[in-house]
Amino acid sequence: MHPSAYRAPAWLPDGHSQTIYPALCLGGARPAYQRERWATPDGGEITVDRLPGRQGMPLLWLLHGLEGGSDSHYARALMRAAQARGWHGVVSHFRGCGGAVNTLPRAYHAGDSAEVAWLLARLASEGRPLCAVGVSLGGNMLLKHLGEAGASAPLCAAAAVSAPLDLAAAGRMLERGLARQLYTRMFLRTLKPASLATARRHPGLIDVRRAQASRTLREFDDAVTAPLHGFAGVEDYWARASAKPWLRQIARPTLVLNARNDPFLPATALPGPDQASAAVTLEFPAEGGHVGFASGGFPGRLDWLPQRLLDFFAPHVPH
Repeated sequence: MHPSAYRAPAWLPDGHSQTIYPALCLGGARPAYQRERWATPDGGEITVDRLPGRQGMPLLWLLHGLEGGSDSHYARALMRAAQARGWHGVVSHFRGCGGAVNTLPRAYHAGDSAEVAWLLARLASEGRPLCAVGVSLGGNMLLKHLGEAGASAPLCAAAAVSAPLDLAAAGRMLERGLARQLYTRMFLRTLKPASLATARRHPGLIDVRRAQASRTLREFDDAVTAPLHGFAGVEDYWARASAKPWLRQIARPTLVLNARNDPFLPATALPGPDQASAAVTLEFPAEGGHVGFASGGFPGRLDWLPQRLLDFFAPHVPH
């Protein structure tokens, strides 16, 4: 079974699909998550939503996309599919997402592999076979960490879905046409208030006037993301945070899944086989949009993506 050409739900930015079109939310009913709050190594706090599985079964960890979380359409669909197979599931939220208040002078960003590292180490310490899925921005974070960690990454297998592997190419894509008018505006609608709250707690960290005047992700990243996280500017951030250069260093079985019609990344920016290690499976279907891969008639179903991911993981986990 392959994703159909129907792409409308796939095009909705992460974190907004249920708000704008609740009737088209394809992820199904909200799983019965058990919420936890974890202290971070730097004194912050994040929220983590879990689903229990059967004894001895693997753990599936999901890293969400920009302004997403455990209620994102793909998170619901993937966690429900994992639970149906008896797997344990966990969705960790980035700083300031999932209801947690971010009080630190930082946020989250596409290249924050250090955040991935401590989360991965904590989950691996539970002793279950572990597989990880990163979606969109979370996929870029995961791939970058896997490249840095190489064979020491403590998991069985991983997958990145619709990751903006080349942040500069993705940024240019989101500066024009429908992408700018729809997606960029929606992201900024939540990113700007969060940055203002950080500026109020920590005066002088960012230029509030520039942040609030941002009309593109390039302008926002230059005014907020880069200075908050030690980058010289947006070009430095996008270059150093992109996961594409790290694909050659990945040693764990990893699926990189991007649709060629993804409105967030041009097909010309997708990596070729010579740009990835032998452990990486590159899969670039013609259709699927951004984190959609809907199948069937209107409004579509999201059963293809979870099953593809779980089928990829299955041979790599102990039975």
